[in-house]
Amino acid sequence: MKERLEHKGRPAAVALTGWYIRYNPVEKLKHGLWGVVRTVLIFGISFIILYPILMKLSLAFRDKADLFDSSIVWIPRHFTLANIKLVAGYLDYFTAISNTFVLSAGTAFLQLIACALAGYSFAKLRFKGSGILFAVVIFTIVIPPQTIMAPTYLHFRFFDIFGLYGLLTGNNGVNLLESYWPFYISSALAMGMKNGLYIFIFRQFFRGLPKELEEAAYVDGAGVLRTFTSVMLPNAVPAVVTVLLFSFVWQWNDNYFVNLYMANSTTLSGKLLVLPSHVRPEYVGGIAYSSLLINTGTLLAIAPIFILYLFVQRYFVESVERTGLVG
Repeated sequence: MKERLEHKGRPAAVALTGWYIRYNPVEKLKHGLWGVVRTVLIFGISFIILYPILMKLSLAFRDKADLFDSSIVWIPRHFTLANIKLVAGYLDYFTAISNTFVLSAGTAFLQLIACALAGYSFAKLRFKGSGILFAVVIFTIVIPPQTIMAPTYLHFRFFDIFGLYGLLTGNNGVNLLESYWPFYISSALAMGMKNGLYIFIFRQFFRGLPKELEEAAYVDGAGVLRTFTSVMLPNAVPAVVTVLLFSFVWQWNDNYFVNLYMANSTTLSGKLLVLPSHVRPEYVGGIAYSSLLINTGTLLAIAPIFILYLFVQRYFVESVERTGLVG
């Protein structure tokens, strides 16, 4: 029996378990019930996650007349693109999306470089105080950004390096607000949004790589930086993809720092904050119409992320699995 099952290309234990379930009525019933329960749970959880998106998608294509029609739940009776055209005009959509892409891509690239270097240092290089410094890095993850809002704002409002600019010119520093520089400087110094988490991801991944890779590079005469760029970083593709996607998406959706540093900028998150002030209801029940336009604007803002996910979701899932990131 065992030889026949193994001959079919399956391990004997797995094949015997399948045979036992198939020909035992009680086990077959239990297996079928568990399949039904699992399917219902998956559909239920998926619906809970997708419900806000499905509702926004339904609202975006509804006409004003459909707002108070109780018979309409998901599919609009009067399909229209007027809401999307109107909100796209309010948001200055194509300008906003290009500015947001430049900001998100730039910060993601800089955060990748800075956090990869920091994570490699904590994982492979031993120096005095490394444990304390890494504890500080982890502590930055739980610090609310609101606690350092005032000093960071003033730092970039009167930006100066060791007071040299003020000493040479007599001014109070350079105003970097309403530009990308606050984001780029913070990201390049591994002090941007969620950088503590990215450093942790790289540290954990580099610690899992065999030490023999470094030793072989050192034997060939490579230094620390050459070993990192030529040997360790190419083997850290899963961590690189994870950090790039996380950084890009979080910066794309950020409105706190964008509103703090670039309050008058044309970005998607900044425009969404002022969208309610542009909406002027034209008839009784205008609150519902305002909500419809706000939901349409939110859908337009997250649409590029959905398109991006369609192309990279396979690499993203594989990267998260290999980096061991959970929660």
